[in-house]
Amino acid sequence: MTIRDLLRRTLVTASLAPAVRTNGTATGTAVDLRGYDSAILTVQFGTWTDGTHTPSVQHSVDGTTYTAAAASDLDGSFAAVNSAAGNGTVQSVGYIGAQRYVRVVMTTSGATSGALSAAYVISGSPRNAPTV
Repeated sequence: MTIRDLLRRTLVTASLAPAVRTNGTATGTAVDLRGYDSAILTVQFGTWTDGTHTPSVQHSVDGTTYTAAAASDLDGSFAAVNSAAGNGTVQSVGYIGAQRYVRVVMTTSGATSGALSAAYVISGSPRNAPTV
């Protein structure tokens, strides 16, 4: 069996740093997909205490003006976390849109203590490898 090294064929970038999120919207750092032909957006949840935490994806052609990514731009979808069943879960969606920049947005409502969450963009299929 051949084992292939993904370390030098992917690039992992934090969009939302790990933090406890309460009411409001946390907009992640944009990730430039230039030089990559595929991407996965991953959201990780830690301990949920209360509230509804809804991750979504935004994309942009120019890195300035962002819009919500349509379902046709994503392979899969994120589910809102609103109970302890979301503790320690990881959700991933593939980005199949054509725009250069992506970011994760976390919208939280009904939270006093909130939930721990983080989001990452994994860029893959590099045009020039190794990536590290």
